[in-house]
Amino acid sequence: MTGSSLDSAEVSRLTRRGLHLARFTVAYNIVEGAVAITAGLGAGLVSVIGFGIDSGIESVAAVLVGARLAARLRHGEADDRKERLALKAVAVTFFVLAAYVIVEGLRGLVGGEAPASSPLSIGVLVASLMVMPVLAAMKRRVGLRLGDNLILADAAETRICILLSISTLTGVGLYQLTGAGWLDPVAGFVIAAFAVHEGREAWAGELVEDADD
Repeated sequence: MTGSSLDSAEVSRLTRRGLHLARFTVAYNIVEGAVAITAGLGAGLVSVIGFGIDSGIESVAAVLVGARLAARLRHGEADDRKERLALKAVAVTFFVLAAYVIVEGLRGLVGGEAPASSPLSIGVLVASLMVMPVLAAMKRRVGLRLGDNLILADAAETRICILLSISTLTGVGLYQLTGAGWLDPVAGFVIAAFAVHEGREAWAGELVEDADD
């Protein structure tokens, strides 16, 4: 699963870096998710709640990735069977996110609920746009160097968070300007489409092959 041109010391160094990134992801997303869900519930913003739940899902994915990387460092090699199972578990998190956002978005459209203004929601989304692109790029770099689908899946999950931040911020911002409540759940549907796409690639183990696309 690791890059064949790297020596063992470099593989260990990159694996350790991947582990540190996974741990940071867990810590950051726990805080981010708690703030986003609190703000979203208070304002009735479906996409912000979905964003917070995505933070929790991303934490779960990062825990799975971190556990496998830590085991790899302890044993000096990857357990391919367990890592394939972990990769499929990470893929499932994409599908869980997509299902939640679709259901809540439809509920918001049918119910016609009008979200309230939420400066806290905007703040947490802007913070995500500052942190997540750097984190995703670092993960992707490590994953590509190692040729590691598990780390690349974690990077893809982080990229979903970036897309979610952009679409949610756009939906919330446009609502503040236009008063069109339907923009919020529609932003969520965009996120769901990206999540399903990345989940399918993670499940099939095609992330390394598609890394140059």
